[in-house]
Amino acid sequence: MPEMRMIDVGELSLRCAIEGDGPLAIMVHGFPESWYSWRHQIGPLAEAGFTACAIDVRGYGGSDKPEAIDAYAMERIVGDLVGLKMALQPDQPAILIGHDWGAPIVWNSALTHPEHFGAVAGLSVPFAGVPHQPFTKTFHEHFTSKGKYFYQEYFQEPGVAEAEAEKDPRDWVARMMYSISGDVPPGTYWDKPYGATFLEGLPDPQPVPWLSEEDLDFYESEFKASGFRGPLNRYRNHENDFEWLQGWNGKRIEQPALFIGGTRDPATYLFGAVTDPVMLMKMFAPRVEGHILDGVGHWTQQERPDEVNRILIDWILRV
Repeated sequence: MPEMRMIDVGELSLRCAIEGDGPLAIMVHGFPESWYSWRHQIGPLAEAGFTACAIDVRGYGGSDKPEAIDAYAMERIVGDLVGLKMALQPDQPAILIGHDWGAPIVWNSALTHPEHFGAVAGLSVPFAGVPHQPFTKTFHEHFTSKGKYFYQEYFQEPGVAEAEAEKDPRDWVARMMYSISGDVPPGTYWDKPYGATFLEGLPDPQPVPWLSEEDLDFYESEFKASGFRGPLNRYRNHENDFEWLQGWNGKRIEQPALFIGGTRDPATYLFGAVTDPVMLMKMFAPRVEGHILDGVGHWTQQERPDEVNRILIDWILRV
């Protein structure tokens, strides 16, 4: 079992699940998750000779939870990873591994701080380079202006999504996870009008082998304690993130990189914007190695832990 530690990373403290000795590998989860979403990777990475460190991102679980929306800007979260690396392994670069929101976090950490991060792996969300416009403008053009629902638009108004999610965190997490997993029957669950709620139209979750009742117990207890404000504030910083990243316009991730996606994950294909995410990434991370897992939905390392571990450890031992 990993050791749970609170690490001062400079601006605040993060709760970290740490196991093993050797080069540092930092794992960064997405929404709505926790260090626990890496429960199948921590032990194998430690056994492979690494210090495996899975964090609660600021706002989640046992980590500190600042109130301000701009406290969740990409620049601040990237700073947390730099501070964590300096606290745990100041003398050599660390390896980053991220999933969902954690993928953009680790991609941009590697882009902006190559001196601290020697290799980077992202699951589910490919790296598409420094943005040319805030993502809010993109989804307004493609969804909101056409009267279509988009979940990140729904998340913009503080308090709205929080109220829906906090009414029954267990049900909310279970429905979200099932609805974009590789196990849900094909359907137009997200094809709904602007103004719909997040849960509206989503199917009743069915039992799946990768998300047990005990797993849901853990997620429920975490979000009952932490609430959803911090996690949702990450979505409210697209303009801040765009402005900050302009300082790296034209730059690429030059370190060794790994991308793992799923054929049934809408985020892997950037919600229909690309057909070949690995080819896209090669323009912005030329040393990327790509793997697209057949039938896998959004929860990559939880849905297919053995396959992900095999790919990840094979890659990490070569970089």
